[in-house]
Amino acid sequence: MKPCRIVVLISGSGSNLQALIDKIRAGEINGEVVAVISNRPGVKGLERARKAGIPALTIDHKEYPSREAFDEALAETIDRQQPDLIVLAGFMRILTPDFVNHYTGRMLNIHPSLLPKYQGLHTHKRALEAGDKEHGASVHFVTAELDGGPVILQSRLPIDEKHTPETLAADLLPREHAIYPLVVKWFCEGRLQYHEKGGMMNGKLLREPLAFEKFRQ
Repeated sequence: MKPCRIVVLISGSGSNLQALIDKIRAGEINGEVVAVISNRPGVKGLERARKAGIPALTIDHKEYPSREAFDEALAETIDRQQPDLIVLAGFMRILTPDFVNHYTGRMLNIHPSLLPKYQGLHTHKRALEAGDKEHGASVHFVTAELDGGPVILQSRLPIDEKHTPETLAADLLPREHAIYPLVVKWFCEGRLQYHEKGGMMNGKLLREPLAFEKFRQ
């Protein structure tokens, strides 16, 4: 099967990008990251891409007069790469509906909560303030609703009474690094598809997100 062409969008350190690069190098994903694009110049994720021999591009959102203008420029750059899949890896921009609709069914995101809980920002702080017993991360297809697309896979993390937002984020990160490449692997194998009613795995509609702790390859 032809390798899946992947474009990764970042805004920061790119740790999930690195996890994806490592799995591809290990031969676990039939894919190739053909470009990494950041909306912020000089971030660590761009250096990770360069070290891996991947084109590292910057489209600074501050140079565009509107969200629509930025998204248009971003889409033009992405489309030149002819990607099969767009992976949002810490990409801190709210995307316009036109942009999202252009890539329906081939754009993934990872969110640091057990969606549909805590869409948006400050998820670790919100989970602690709510007195939750567990937290987690979710990989989902991207739709026009912020963090509202069909959830594919989740990993759960027990919350300890000593957790702070910072330590909770740090403890969750290895779980993110495990589940995101796995979902990308499924997509590149053709096992995972988007359907308007939700994600489909091996031809079956997912009635609820898969649990990483119970569901392995």
